[in-house]
Amino acid sequence: MNIAIIGYGKMGQYIEKIAINRNHKISFCSDNTPNSVSIALKKIDVAIEFSTPNSAFNNVKMCIENNISVVCGTTGWLHQIHLIKELCCKKKTFSFLYSSNFSIGMNIVYMINKKLSKLLYHNKYQNYNIEIDEIHHKNKKDIPSGTAIQLSQIIINNKLKKYWTVEHSKNDKNNILIRSTRLGNEIGTHQIKYISKIDDIEIMHKAHSRYCFAFGAVIAAEWLKNKNGFFSMEDVLSL
Repeated sequence: MNIAIIGYGKMGQYIEKIAINRNHKISFCSDNTPNSVSIALKKIDVAIEFSTPNSAFNNVKMCIENNISVVCGTTGWLHQIHLIKELCCKKKTFSFLYSSNFSIGMNIVYMINKKLSKLLYHNKYQNYNIEIDEIHHKNKKDIPSGTAIQLSQIIINNKLKKYWTVEHSKNDKNNILIRSTRLGNEIGTHQIKYISKIDDIEIMHKAHSRYCFAFGAVIAAEWLKNKNGFFSMEDVLSL
């Protein structure tokens, strides 16, 4: 495939190396929102977008206007993602895939968490408090992380809890407490804890390098080729 990388930081550089090793061609790289004409002339098959919360929406919109499918991993702009979903429905020649975390392992954790929270919702005999601890490097801008929010939203969608919060309250049993730590060069650790009086259930994912995120993004780009619509990593990994 001809791939464009939008957001050429550490993640973009990992993506470039992995894509080339998998026999793809990097036809365009940009740190910021690329010029619409310049990217259109490159005949891009798919763009992989890892930029900033302030530029992600414009980057994706620009690709839509040029019929370029997009894999996006930028967090912190989800208040606008419904507009992209609407554009996907209108434009039949375009596909978009978003994930807050492209690690294959983390997306398996998402799926396990989805199944677990659904099972616990139907269990009438125990009530679990839920906490999520997430640790990232000191320069990560969004707090809580997009991954922690997605983990909590999965639980909320399954009706086990009503909302997530960063404020601890012993009296409110309807919340999911998210604790965020920013520390050194930590790549990313997420731990979900289901806590009751008689037992605890814990799931944890720890990334050792950015390679796992970049590899998953390239796999997603390969899967997205020749598809139309709005997708997630769950679609990629579904059996």
